[in-house]
Amino acid sequence: MRGVQRPGERTAHWALMTTLAALLGMALAGVPAWGADDDAVQLRHKELLASTCFACHGVEGRRGEEVPALAGESFRVLRAQLLAFREDEVPDTTVMNRIAKGYSDEEIEALARYFSNLER
Repeated sequence: MRGVQRPGERTAHWALMTTLAALLGMALAGVPAWGADDDAVQLRHKELLASTCFACHGVEGRRGEEVPALAGESFRVLRAQLLAFREDEVPDTTVMNRIAKGYSDEEIEALARYFSNLER
């Protein structure tokens, strides 16, 4: 039965659709062919890893309305923030402490490098 939307349902739906659209776009762009150079593979890995951030931070981390934009932020700041979230050093966070716990040191560095290399 359809009823009145509860607060957050529309945002959650939009976030899910944005993530699915980003993943579909990346899938259609194709995975680097066998034998592609390591840089291309590493870039594709960073893009796929970063796509999980798009639901809240916007495609390529450029939306900064309710949550901070990530694109163009300094590598050092992004890395430090992700590590602080992972270690529960940021008070009053909603989900980032739980999300960051799923990333290894290498993945945190990859995310920070990916978003810091994007233009704002």
